[in-house]
Amino acid sequence: MSIKENIIMAISSIKAHKIRSSLTMLGIIIGVAAVIIVVAIGQGGEEMLKSTIAGEGNTSEIFYMPSDKEIQSNPNIWNEPAFTIEDIRNLEQIQQVENVVATSYEYSTVRFQTESFEVSVNGINESYIDVHRLQVAEGVSLRPTDFIGGRRVALLSYSLAEELFPEQSAVGEIIRIDAQPIEVIGVLEPPSGLFTLGIQEVYIPWETWRSIYSKSYFNQVSIQSSSLEELQKAGEEAVRLLNVKHNTENAYQVMNMEEIAEGIGQITRIMTMIIGLIAGISLFVGGIGVMNIMLVSVTERTREIGIRKSLGATRQQILTQFLIESVILTLIGGVIGIFLGAGISMLISFFAGLPSLLSIPVIVGAVLFSIVLGVLFGLLPANKAARLNPVEAIRYE
Repeated sequence: MSIKENIIMAISSIKAHKIRSSLTMLGIIIGVAAVIIVVAIGQGGEEMLKSTIAGEGNTSEIFYMPSDKEIQSNPNIWNEPAFTIEDIRNLEQIQQVENVVATSYEYSTVRFQTESFEVSVNGINESYIDVHRLQVAEGVSLRPTDFIGGRRVALLSYSLAEELFPEQSAVGEIIRIDAQPIEVIGVLEPPSGLFTLGIQEVYIPWETWRSIYSKSYFNQVSIQSSSLEELQKAGEEAVRLLNVKHNTENAYQVMNMEEIAEGIGQITRIMTMIIGLIAGISLFVGGIGVMNIMLVSVTERTREIGIRKSLGATRQQILTQFLIESVILTLIGGVIGIFLGAGISMLISFFAGLPSLLSIPVIVGAVLFSIVLGVLFGLLPANKAARLNPVEAIRYE
């Protein structure tokens, strides 16, 4: 009997016992689907963590952290500006740097008529808008002329606009920041995601912030590059330049993106592998189910096996027949599990806002593993069928 005839016979046997075959495949389906879901979400989580560390659009923050030795030699070091206008201009000259995001902030009272709140007032440069993707829900965003001229205009966070203007539009209204009049030209879109909070903030051009607070320094500085590799080089050059200019040993630091990203990747890969192995246990449970149902099938078809052997079927042919049936059973379950796992992982990704990366090697591996399971767990029933004595098999009832 050819391989093709064995496959047709196996499919016919599966169709003849639809419910039993479906229940047998259920363990394989669940096992394969569970492995694919775990790996997809695990790899997606790894990419999310890496991108979070790298910042929005491949950005990295530069930290100012003087050493104990520098603090002892200069007790007033914390009173000195960490980042000056000249620092920002120097950073913009670094070849790998695409944008320098500079921010100054103060907590101040923001008033409109009788309403007042203590909020963070952020003086930002023009790059901040694009790098942090500030989207305006109402009104307009800050324009280049607002930054150049230091116009007294502001963007409000969505939650602050709701608090200050519960029954009217904030756009066009005049608020006061420490008694200084500022026109609201836009309201930002509400933040999205599982872990976002309704932060109350005001964004104004840095020149405007400087005129309100009479301060000429920046609290936070980030650099942006085209890729993670370029960002690493830009960070190293940036801290070298700042330490030389400010005559410090290692007060300016930037995160080692490659080491952190690799460390996070290694941790998430280990966790994914462990959880995947746990999920894979159900595959072995499903394999045992396949072996059990194949043993039942051998028992039910004892007379058929006896007749075939009496007509000249060899032990090898009988063994092959039942092995192929076992493999097809697990293969069908594996394919269904792949589609189920891919669908569920995409649904989880969509509703939870998490990335989901379907791994082709894992999918191919799941199919191959299903075939291996079919062979391993079908071997015992197939061998039992092949070893039946044809005379006793024919007389079996």
